[in-house]
Amino acid sequence: MARVLSTATVLGLLAASAVAFAITEGAKLTRSPIYATKITNKVFSPKAAVPETRFFGVSFRLRTTERVSVWMEDAHGSNVRTLLPPRSVHHGTRLSLEWDGLSDGGLIEPDGVYRPVVKLENSHRTIVLPNSIRIDTKVPAIIVPHPLHTVISPDGDHHRDVFRVTYRVTKPAHGLLFVRVGRRTTQVELTRFERLVGTLEWNGQVKVNGVEKTVRPGAYLLSVAARDLAGNQSTLKPFAVVTVRFVALGRRRVVVQAGRRFAIRVSADAPTVQWMLHGRRGVARPGTLHLTAPKTKGVYALYVTVGSHSARATVVVG
Repeated sequence: MARVLSTATVLGLLAASAVAFAITEGAKLTRSPIYATKITNKVFSPKAAVPETRFFGVSFRLRTTERVSVWMEDAHGSNVRTLLPPRSVHHGTRLSLEWDGLSDGGLIEPDGVYRPVVKLENSHRTIVLPNSIRIDTKVPAIIVPHPLHTVISPDGDHHRDVFRVTYRVTKPAHGLLFVRVGRRTTQVELTRFERLVGTLEWNGQVKVNGVEKTVRPGAYLLSVAARDLAGNQSTLKPFAVVTVRFVALGRRRVVVQAGRRFAIRVSADAPTVQWMLHGRRGVARPGTLHLTAPKTKGVYALYVTVGSHSARATVVVG
């Protein structure tokens, strides 16, 4: 008799387990009424420097026709902004909604985590989407050595072609480098990754109508900024003056007697320079260039060349 009761008990437990398993598996197979969810800007800032990161976006489709409303709730579960008042939506329709970080009263919500909530009135269901959305309005700060003053010669000979500087930021962020050309300040680099430490470079080029062009010889003011994932960007911080020089002469005008020797200073980072004066040519090292003036009185042009770049001085022979 005991054995019979024991067997019956075991069979009962097995049956109950089977029912529970079937219910659990059935629950797993039940499809969510919301599908094809897409999220834009999980971290954003209503104060972002770029419009693309000033909002959060969510879109999804419904499996059945429903009367739907959508709102944003904060970490305490409070409704802070209605994104979609109650309305009927046909099944399969894609709903696309955006939130600019403002409350229903028009004020910017505090930094923190928020979640989108979808209410399906026909199904009597309220679904909190699992995607955490974060508002971050804290602007990163960038630290670089300053003031800096250096010379580059971007002629492709691998000698001082590029200006480099290492920076640090107070939170993960991109580094940005700007150069002032004339009256315009142009962005010349945006680092690929958001890191606490990075390197910025300038090769003496700026974009003109979408084409990279080397700037003219001269002195250029460089500034830096930092931009985080939410789009918060620090103000421009001038920190360096970079002189672009290919070849330069110490004097623009030389006065010398006919047939006499004269000297002129040549600055260049190339191992040699080429010179030309009144039909005569030669090759010399950068530094002090010693030449002989023409034997005939007059005004002559001295050209000193490195690659495709030249410097000119007027030689007055009297």
